[in-house]
Amino acid sequence: MRTNRTSAVVAAIALAAVASAGTARAATSGGGAALSACRPANHLAKITPDQASSGHLHFRVTLTAPKGYAACRLAGSPSDVAFANRGTALGVTAGRYGEQTTVVTFGPGRPVHFDIQVPNQGHGTPADEASFTLRAPGGEIPGTSVAEGRFEVASGTVIGPVRPGA
Repeated sequence: MRTNRTSAVVAAIALAAVASAGTARAATSGGGAALSACRPANHLAKITPDQASSGHLHFRVTLTAPKGYAACRLAGSPSDVAFANRGTALGVTAGRYGEQTTVVTFGPGRPVHFDIQVPNQGHGTPADEASFTLRAPGGEIPGTSVAEGRFEVASGTVIGPVRPGA
């Protein structure tokens, strides 16, 4: 009798593994529910210089999602923002500014962006990477996103809310 139970358990585990693999394939091939574009592994992020304002430098972080991912909703400024240059953490803590409750839709064909605003005091530190956690209307999205590009940070750097468009 014990052999029959063991065989049944092994068969159930094998069946679950096969079903699980089929679900993963369907999600990525369009046969089932698409994965969320908001998950860090499912989008691209790039930092580019933006137009300066009185007393501040601005750098735009643009997020894009490839075809095949599901649109999702974001709100407010990213949290847990950290900056690095050539792999070395810079230790600059960023605040946030702007309306934090406006909801935007992000997904394939619907890029979004947010602003890194840096006081222009002539003491900026070069950076080439920002890591951050995106926020949804109901809280944070698990995982850390990473954006790359040349920019600078300084004490007093703040992060604006996510907005629609590139």
